Amino acid sequence: MANLLNLEHVSKAYGIRPLLDDVSLGINAGERIGIVGRNGDGKTTLLQVMTGLEEPDSGRVSRQRGLLVGFLHQGDQLIDSHSVREAVLGGRSDHEWAGVPVLREIVEQLLAGIDLDRSVMGLSGGERRRCALAELLLGDHDLIVLDEPTNHLDVEAVAWLASHLAQRASALVVVTHDRWFLDAVCQFTWEVHDGQVDAYEGGYAAFVLAKAERSRQAAASEVRRQNLVRKELAWLRRGAPARTSKPKFRIDAANQLIEDVPPPRDRFELQKFATQRLGKDVIDVEDVDLFRGERQLLSHATWRIGPGDRIGIVGVNGAGKTSVLSLLDGTLPPAVGKVRHGRTIALQHLTQQLDDLDPEARVLPTVESIKRVTKTTDGQELSATSMLERFGFTGDKLVTRIGDLSGGERRRFQLLRLLLTEPNVLLLDEPTNDLDIETLNVLEDFLDAWPGTLIVVSHDRYFLERVTDSVWALLGDGQISMLPRGVDEYLERRLPIPVGGSAPSAPQAEASRASAETSPSSSSKAKAGSAEERAAKKVIARIDKQLERIAEQQQKLELAMAEAVNDYTRLAELSAELDKLSAEKDELEMEWLEAAEALE
Repeated sequence: MANLLNLEHVSKAYGIRPLLDDVSLGINAGERIGIVGRNGDGKTTLLQVMTGLEEPDSGRVSRQRGLLVGFLHQGDQLIDSHSVREAVLGGRSDHEWAGVPVLREIVEQLLAGIDLDRSVMGLSGGERRRCALAELLLGDHDLIVLDEPTNHLDVEAVAWLASHLAQRASALVVVTHDRWFLDAVCQFTWEVHDGQVDAYEGGYAAFVLAKAERSRQAAASEVRRQNLVRKELAWLRRGAPARTSKPKFRIDAANQLIEDVPPPRDRFELQKFATQRLGKDVIDVEDVDLFRGERQLLSHATWRIGPGDRIGIVGVNGAGKTSVLSLLDGTLPPAVGKVRHGRTIALQHLTQQLDDLDPEARVLPTVESIKRVTKTTDGQELSATSMLERFGFTGDKLVTRIGDLSGGERRRFQLLRLLLTEPNVLLLDEPTNDLDIETLNVLEDFLDAWPGTLIVVSHDRYFLERVTDSVWALLGDGQISMLPRGVDEYLERRLPIPVGGSAPSAPQAEASRASAETSPSSSSKAKAGSAEERAAKKVIARIDKQLERIAEQQQKLELAMAEAVNDYTRLAELSAELDKLSAEKDELEMEWLEAAEALE
């Protein structure tokens, strides 16, 4: 495997702070590497030194002769006076790029909804980000370097980008806090910390495992930090079913780390606490029409949000997710219908804006003015200084002016200030923006024990799976739809509908893959127009209806379980019914697959 780039004993400092200290590493052709680390620890500096934008203070950077590098910076380099066509497509006419499948896919996925003849100057921040990413991917590079590529991308676009990069022949180095993206794309993970770069094999899941194992072997003294790593490892092992295809855990010693680690949270216990704090009524949306300008986002939508619900909301950019949060907090009234709040709710809304902070105020005094001591659900008392420490504010940062904090630090401070008011309903709009992975772990740990109703809008798929129990989507039909299978179902329902047909359902997509893998030829399939084909179609139609019925029953049971949170006998009965339905669903899906194998 050809070597593309090497760093040999490289050091780089800003002022008296070393960001890279005697770092040696290399990148080979075709390797896909993810870079993680805390904000300010030198991830972007490492990219700039690798690509020649910054010179090292000492050491040597060697690159293969003629190496073609594409670099996506956090800020784009588009020229405002150019049209999108000029800036992204190099002036190509439509037939030039549309005739090449790879180029057409990039343009259709990243520039959907953007007029190619529009001026760059009028684009939003998200549109500029998509244009810069499209321009880079349309080029032919030996090495692609991406600095936070998923910023401003919705869940659907992130999934496409991960699939696209995994199939490209180019080597890849990416800095991102998106843990799902790291798992889906990267073969290696580099952690930048304390001037060093530690290399791990595999994506984020393997990185967490290996880091936990290294900590165990070294008997590190940072007990709280280790516990967070152990908890994260337990989540990865026991969490979302979609992770079963991720890297296998082969280190036996690491299994000992999670033997006594409970699931991330006790769902029913939290719902019990939430009901005590909130009662049965939280937020009811009744027959609502919602507009943003002239555009209708909701039409006769009804939605009940109960105590202890942990909800994730997904949808394409512009679908109205932020507007729905504004509807729920009462700042955006509906054109028709009502939004009712329970009498006991104490609601806080984390918006995407950072301008609600006084730049002249100091960190610690501001927090102490809200609350000097806060109590956790287990009765533990934490001082304002301890809470700030948990969110990464130590030493001089405690007395820093808020205006002097970085974007990530201000986001952390904004979130902490909101949590200290002890709300029982939390609305979080893109809470992971600008947060590093370590801070995300702290936030997730805090939310694990938080007994209230949580509604999250986020493009961070990992975070959604980690902190929520159900996913709802804005699919452009004026409704807020529950998706029993979460983000995976959302992506399936967003697949383009083929001409003359309907979009495949989840079992249909699975059946197609299974049929392609297991059938050596089409000889075992029913002939077109035969009795066997008609019988198979009838079976599939029948099962589709049964699966819809089961999905509705499962949703009703989950709502009933939330309402019966204090009745443990009733909870046990409902749980048994839910298990029975799940078993019935599994049997039906197997029957569906067998019938599908007989069809073309």
